[in-house]
Amino acid sequence: MTAAERAALRSALWMLVGAAAAVPVLVLPAPDDPMLTVVLHLSVITLFALALAVHLAGLLDEGWFTGSGLSDRARAAAAGAWIVVLTTGATGLATLATSAAFRYEPSLQFLQLLSALDIAWVVATFTIGLRWWFDASAGVAGGFAMGTVCVWSIWTYLNAVGFTPEGGWLVDGGEIARLVLPFDLMAAVMAIAAFSIGVRRAHSQPTEQPSSQS
Repeated sequence: MTAAERAALRSALWMLVGAAAAVPVLVLPAPDDPMLTVVLHLSVITLFALALAVHLAGLLDEGWFTGSGLSDRARAAAAGAWIVVLTTGATGLATLATSAAFRYEPSLQFLQLLSALDIAWVVATFTIGLRWWFDASAGVAGGFAMGTVCVWSIWTYLNAVGFTPEGGWLVDGGEIARLVLPFDLMAAVMAIAAFSIGVRRAHSQPTEQPSSQS
């Protein structure tokens, strides 16, 4: 089994565990005020995405896509991107299951899914980039900080706008542009930059140094 296949299998197992978490949630009463439930739920989902990204990133030290003809750097970038995709997909499906179990109003389930997907790919990308750039501890710390800021921006928006009378997502384009989009853009730029710099630094091949020593 290749590293890519092992990563897919592991993410599938995590996804099943995340979806199974919806079962005990079904016995909880539907929240009267969704604010606390939504923020705590999104925080747990963010931790799930971070933990899965860190777990799968351990496979990056193995050989990926050998025989493809790609350079080491290109193969590493493809491996990192595959882990980001797997993390985002597993997080999204776990979010769908648990959001339905919490019996959120449909529009609020959609907001929770959008938020979870957005956070998952950014956290995974940033975590992997910092892991390459510095070390595994930096990846965990950076991913946690990134996830915290993303959840905070959603909380800030919900705290400012509130919910519909039915407990659904109250859409306010102006507040989204002011309180959410700037942080989304900043997070995306930081994540992509860290990933790009990390893969270049970790997988640069110093071919000249060995020859000079011989």
